[in-house]
Amino acid sequence: MSDSSRLGPCDSGPMESSERRIAVLLVDDHAAIRLGMRMVVDTAMDMSVVGEAGDGATAITMARALVPDVILMDLRMPVLDGVKATETICAEGLSKVLVLTTFDHDSYLFGALRAGAAGFLLKSAEPAGITDAIRRVDAGQQVIAPEVTARIVAAALTPGNRTSQHPAPELDTLTARERDVFEALGKGLTNYSIGRQLGISEATVKTHVSRVLAKLGLESRVQAALLQHHRHN
Repeated sequence: MSDSSRLGPCDSGPMESSERRIAVLLVDDHAAIRLGMRMVVDTAMDMSVVGEAGDGATAITMARALVPDVILMDLRMPVLDGVKATETICAEGLSKVLVLTTFDHDSYLFGALRAGAAGFLLKSAEPAGITDAIRRVDAGQQVIAPEVTARIVAAALTPGNRTSQHPAPELDTLTARERDVFEALGKGLTNYSIGRQLGISEATVKTHVSRVLAKLGLESRVQAALLQHHRHN
């Protein structure tokens, strides 16, 4: 664990030192990858690395102690993999999880999706893309790399997948307002943004989101966004 007070080139414009920084926890079993991610995060003046973990079990312990804003989570790790770590972290509401993946094993990828991960990013992503994704996840949005989206959507179209079972009849069960909320989820909007767009309170938005997910048999906002992607492509 180390203090990331040193700052590199700023990719987000000037900011006062008193302004809030996004606290980021790095989780990967390869020290070289963690070093690379630290260097990327350290280029942004609006975020800082608050700790590093080399396995899922350590990640949970550190998440409980540090309560970071965003966790950059690898999936394949010793002791406890990133899927199980994500499930625990999200269930306890400790942090938002942004998965860094090479998606070579779909079971890990879809497992993290069901566990509540807020986004999926490839480890080959450009530094600016990584810091932008961290900001968006911190703001409550979903971030999915196009390559990952294509992979998930392709799998969603296979027989037996719950997001592809009779989508039209399921959508017909939504009320007009729920359809509006569903469309907004497809754009990755936060509850606050959806409320502003539809002229309703955040509490009402949360209620509608819960009903939409329940009616469509989905487990997360990310799945709702993916279903929207499939409908419009």
